[in-house]
Amino acid sequence: MPHIDTPQMRGRIGFARADITPPVGIYHRLWGAATHERSTGVHRPLLATAMWLGPLEGDAQLILDLDQCLLDADEIAKIRRRIHEAVPTGLANVLLTVSHTHASGWMSRSREPFPGGELIPEYLKRVTNVCVDLAVKAAENARPASLVFGTGRCSLAAQRDFFDAETNQFVCGFTPEGPTDDTVLVGKAIADDGTVLGTIVNYACHPTTLAWENTLISPDYIGAMRDVVETHSSRHTPCAEGPHAERADYFAPCLFLQGASGDLGPREGFVGSVEVADRNGRQLGFAALSALESLPPPGTRFAYAGPVVSGATIGTWKHESTNADTTWLWRTITVDLPYRADLPTIEGTKADLAKWKENEEAARMLNDLDLARDCRAHVERMTRQLARLNALPPGPTFPLSVIIGRSGTTFWIFVPGELYHLFQTTLRLRFTDRAVIVVTLTNDWQPGYLPTESSYGKGIYQETIAMLAAGSLERLIERVANELNTM
Repeated sequence: MPHIDTPQMRGRIGFARADITPPVGIYHRLWGAATHERSTGVHRPLLATAMWLGPLEGDAQLILDLDQCLLDADEIAKIRRRIHEAVPTGLANVLLTVSHTHASGWMSRSREPFPGGELIPEYLKRVTNVCVDLAVKAAENARPASLVFGTGRCSLAAQRDFFDAETNQFVCGFTPEGPTDDTVLVGKAIADDGTVLGTIVNYACHPTTLAWENTLISPDYIGAMRDVVETHSSRHTPCAEGPHAERADYFAPCLFLQGASGDLGPREGFVGSVEVADRNGRQLGFAALSALESLPPPGTRFAYAGPVVSGATIGTWKHESTNADTTWLWRTITVDLPYRADLPTIEGTKADLAKWKENEEAARMLNDLDLARDCRAHVERMTRQLARLNALPPGPTFPLSVIIGRSGTTFWIFVPGELYHLFQTTLRLRFTDRAVIVVTLTNDWQPGYLPTESSYGKGIYQETIAMLAAGSLERLIERVANELNTM
């Protein structure tokens, strides 16, 4: 009989949550155009969310998301090693990703010399300890449960490669006619007694609502999104007083996983208003709730049940039990992607950095604050370019490490860097019978952006700072698709 299968898995699942908000006054400048150095307050707390995800028996994955923009590779490696030593799973199974909020500040030890940077080392030490504790708690909280997936739609994310015809250049901003991906992929972890253990929201949109005018520590739109989802999921999980009773004593965390958002950002962004960030977050939160509410009971499929003669002959459908798919396959692959032929050199970048520093100083001597601000932004660009170049492995190619998993009828793809949304839309079109979860910025932020091949040579921001050659994204798509076919 006709039926609809919903992607789901059965295994052992546990969640844990902790606060990782930095102290006010810590180094906060993440935007070249910003004129402040230190944070002046907190909009919403930065959070860390851990999920223990495994089969009923065997090694599990520890998925940990931090409200950070970026973390240095050495810092990530340290946290992962500490977690591996504390919980019973392999180092390769510890997956650390970031929400990519641009209002967290840049928590890099390279920023210690700047105002507020002296607070970074102690903060990173605290974050590491919190992550270890979270991993232990998530493992302890794990119990037999089902994870059911669904799809919603949200128009928050928009194309951000905009051509400014008046100045004849591409700028990074809202593009009304540009291609985008409005997919909101959600998951709900439900224990055998009906308790909602936690939820997942996988969406692709740069958290760049708040920009250079903002001086507050913030998770950007993700904070309000989580509040919306968690308030509903926690209150409406079944309890002893009955399935319709609200619970004030229970909490089901929402794990946000950033998708392939290299070319996507909020329709309204690059502002200083936290009200806009919260509005963006509520938009995504309600879209996620809509998708979560559409999910069927775990362990069921929606099947045609036959005709019933009434005023009309009615075709009826019902949820019927089905055997759980307990497939559990995970692997790590390495895809060697070539560097671009015109990759900047470290020596040339240092020379440009020195030039822009001199220009900034000269502008300040002339009391031309606008020019000084622009020069300072170029100093920041060259500083970041130098950091990217110094972090690249030697040789003609970058060894991109991709973690691919299959749990039940769901595919998981964890990849470093910032990929254009073509990566996820192509794979989801090829595997329409699966939930395909794409998580970027996992275990490293290198090699930076992976734009589409057609983006090269146009002066688009992401392409101009990309480290890899044109066609690398498409090559990666084909390799990952081939791996998924074998699973």
